[in-house]
Amino acid sequence: MQKRFGIDIDGTVTSPDALVPFLNEGFKLQLTLDDITQYDLTPFVPVSREEFNQWYIENEGKIYQASPIAAGAKDVLNEWDKKHQMYFISARSKQNFEITKTWLDQHQIRYDEIILLGSHNKVQAAKEWNIDIFFEDRYENAVEIHEQCKIPVVLFDTPYNRKPLPEGVIRVQSWIEAKKWVDDWLNNN
Repeated sequence: MQKRFGIDIDGTVTSPDALVPFLNEGFKLQLTLDDITQYDLTPFVPVSREEFNQWYIENEGKIYQASPIAAGAKDVLNEWDKKHQMYFISARSKQNFEITKTWLDQHQIRYDEIILLGSHNKVQAAKEWNIDIFFEDRYENAVEIHEQCKIPVVLFDTPYNRKPLPEGVIRVQSWIEAKKWVDDWLNNN
């Protein structure tokens, strides 16, 4: 039976360390992904939250364009796309639609819809699009989507999301591991 997959982009389809070189260059830092132990980046930069937000707005398009794809993401997503519907649901702002579409096209990742919310509140979009399973890297999103939508959420492991998980949020280390879990889930649903 065809399922609807909800897929976050940044840190999930893109490599979770994509932002690190931009932070290092923009703020004269020497961070690695392992240094980033929380999703809120402001404690890691030497400027106020307002200054950081302004920097991010000025650089987000360049960051999104240059983000490398996560290992294995293309092959796994395109295999699933043959039998299921793919909805890319991102916190990116709507003004980044063309950059996002171009990036997905350049990486030859097929999709049914690209939904840019401009916020991290993905529950409503997951409900509106009748998503059956979600893929995420932000801990709070994963837990909230699972609890409010009653669907499994595959959480891609990063140093910034290592908190206890409720049953129904599944931590994976790679797209290959995600594929194995999802294929088992599909066989049982």
